[in-house]
Amino acid sequence: MSDNRHAQISERAYAIWEREGRPEGQDQLHWERAIRELDVAESEERSTVEMLTLGIDIGGSHLKAAILDEAGVMQGVEGRVKTPSPATPASVVDALGKLVHSLGHFDRVSIGFPGVVRGGVILTAPTLGAHGWTVYDMGEAMTALLAKPVRILNDASVQGLGVIKGSGLECVLTMGTGMGFALFYDGHLAPHLEMSRHPIRKNKTYNDFVGNAALEKIGKKRWRKRMREVIEIMATVVNYDLLYIGGGNARHIKPPLPGNVRLVANSAGITGGVRLWDARMDETFSERPPFAPSLRGSLPWPNAPLS
Repeated sequence: MSDNRHAQISERAYAIWEREGRPEGQDQLHWERAIRELDVAESEERSTVEMLTLGIDIGGSHLKAAILDEAGVMQGVEGRVKTPSPATPASVVDALGKLVHSLGHFDRVSIGFPGVVRGGVILTAPTLGAHGWTVYDMGEAMTALLAKPVRILNDASVQGLGVIKGSGLECVLTMGTGMGFALFYDGHLAPHLEMSRHPIRKNKTYNDFVGNAALEKIGKKRWRKRMREVIEIMATVVNYDLLYIGGGNARHIKPPLPGNVRLVANSAGITGGVRLWDARMDETFSERPPFAPSLRGSLPWPNAPLS
């Protein structure tokens, strides 16, 4: 027991003794009652304090983080560092630890990751390279590092939670190092699809077709033409009510756009993190997939890398 806690109990026990007329021989009783009263008071105080969420956005070029209030509003400044190269799990986790060190107090952690995530376990990381990410339990690693509860979801899904209306069929694309994709129906997240790795033309995937490397190679004008083609394909394949396009390269998209297409702020990749703790998301995070490290003997492929 700390000296401060001992002093609080002693002061409260003395107050109880005074209040009850200074009876003899009840020191232990007053001490135990003081502990109970302090525990109740502290519990009530905690229940009125707003939960703060550390939102983290992992990208192929940068790692970003900020503290969010319960409404998803950033408290203070956004922290940002370049993504390590090579972007191994160890180097990324270490960089995140240094990044969030100066951001201040938080109660829980939300992470948007550029790949397939199930039950806190990373299954793919196409824009970070194959540096040991397959079947990596990042949830466990970040919980150990930060000593706070952690929820991890695909980065496009996190961005979507920050911008969707929660009505009808809503689709989200994030344009950065690659192309992220997420789908929601009446505010509920659909099972994840790696649309970015699906072929769109010849041997090109969506990542190849409209990712950052393509933008730098062909220039903004041709890239915008490709984006119009992607929007048309998504309208046909998904038949969405609304399409949201975010990410760092969304700023290069120019009007006119279809009436049901919205450009959204890149910051939603962080601020959407607060929604990972909504009750409607509990089922998503209750899953423990068969690829989890605790069940590695059940891996569906014999030689899958484990770290």
